[in-house]
Amino acid sequence: MAIKVSIITPEKVAFEGEVQGVSLPSSEGEITILENHLPLVTLLRSGEITLHLDQTKQHMAVHGGFVEVAENHIKLLTDAAEIAEDIDERRAEEALARAKKARESATDLKVQADALAAMERAIARLRLVERKKNRHRA
Repeated sequence: MAIKVSIITPEKVAFEGEVQGVSLPSSEGEITILENHLPLVTLLRSGEITLHLDQTKQHMAVHGGFVEVAENHIKLLTDAAEIAEDIDERRAEEALARAKKARESATDLKVQADALAAMERAIARLRLVERKKNRHRA
């Protein structure tokens, strides 16, 4: 049993194929979508998604967007989607440091919200890199 998944960014189709399910960070919290899920539209928070393949899992960092589920097809529209191998750890750490500094010095709510969103993106990327490192150690 499978469900079709399309992960689409402004630049490319990051993933398209059939999976057993998808776990993702929605506006309502972490959810898992399986075959024959009821129709759904929800916000996608920045974080890590897990594609449950036949024998393995593939993890990706996503940076906000929308999720639509209809007729056994999950469509994720996101600003960016990255696998661990594509993430530069040093750049992600630098982005996190910049975002923390911006949040600390922010004087209005919009700047604070933008800095918090940048922190969430950097943290998602760094978690994915750490997961990759742990997988190689095992």
